[in-house]
Amino acid sequence: MKRKGSVNLPLHGGHPPQWLFIRMVKLAEAITEVILEEFGSNEFLKRISNPYWFQAFSCVLGFDWHSSGTTTTTLGALKRSLNIQKHGIYLTGGKGVKSRKTPNGIKHAGEIFNLKDSKIKEMVNASRLTAKIDNSCIQDNYILYQHSFFITEKGEWAVVQQGLNSDNNYARRYHWIGEDLNNYLENPHSGISCDQINKKSLNMVDKNSKKAQEISVDLINDNPDHLKQYFKRKDKQMLLTDFTMPEHHPILDTDLSDREFEVLKAAYEFQPKDYEELILFQGIGPKKIRALALISDLVYGEPASWNDPVKYSFTHGGKDGFPFPVNKEIYDHSIETIKEAIEESKIDKKEKLKAFKRLDDFMP
Repeated sequence: MKRKGSVNLPLHGGHPPQWLFIRMVKLAEAITEVILEEFGSNEFLKRISNPYWFQAFSCVLGFDWHSSGTTTTTLGALKRSLNIQKHGIYLTGGKGVKSRKTPNGIKHAGEIFNLKDSKIKEMVNASRLTAKIDNSCIQDNYILYQHSFFITEKGEWAVVQQGLNSDNNYARRYHWIGEDLNNYLENPHSGISCDQINKKSLNMVDKNSKKAQEISVDLINDNPDHLKQYFKRKDKQMLLTDFTMPEHHPILDTDLSDREFEVLKAAYEFQPKDYEELILFQGIGPKKIRALALISDLVYGEPASWNDPVKYSFTHGGKDGFPFPVNKEIYDHSIETIKEAIEESKIDKKEKLKAFKRLDDFMP
């Protein structure tokens, strides 16, 4: 699988007006059908998993150019417009409670598409991994609250998910695609879109965190009881939290409770074979991942990366009138034009769509 990137967006409240959302659904379906007809489902996933294209797509649909709602509303329009029988694509997951139902949605799509059990299991695992990596292994202060999983009839998949930073009311969107890359624990993203860089982001999937990953696994498999000496003070013993660290390498809430050590003990009994198994073990969250990374640095001299793995357009305007109001007549005309192009392309074996491309070359 391959992580394609992410984008930072300010948090905006409210909902799109019904008249706009209805048009967004129609236009989303029309654009999707053009892509499917001309390039196929794999190309559609590649575009959805590209943060630049997704942002432009959202703006073409007429939503705010840079708000967090570009994710929620665009995915909502796609979920309404995609038909599993007609398009051969299924979109599952969503915000909050819906995101936790993603595994069931994947299994449902697998049954409809008659995919192998091994493929379904692989996609369920991919859903868990992408969420765990962006929420726990990359600690950029954005907490995931939305997770959407695209599946094609061939078993191809993509993920779009979003997290919220409650300190600055910004959202960050993460894109993945299940193609071309098997090792998503080493620089899995090809690009990240963002207008804010967090200088204090622990990045355990950076290539420079490889040694810290290995030491984290070794620390667990070598019985975590001996780790208590680093976090539980006895007499005048110095702790890891007593060290003064550079600004870019902070100590962030690393004190582990007895209950949290029980989770580490359970992981020791499980004996994870690699870092993937470790981070997927129940109870291993951001705090424990961070603590293990800290020990790797200060005790064993193998630091993890603290580099934030950190790219925007308008056609029909935005719902809030910025940069200009949505023109309903032009919007409807766009929908009809694309629909006509689709129908003509089906009749004439794509010749009409090619003509549209040639015509576009002459447009300023």
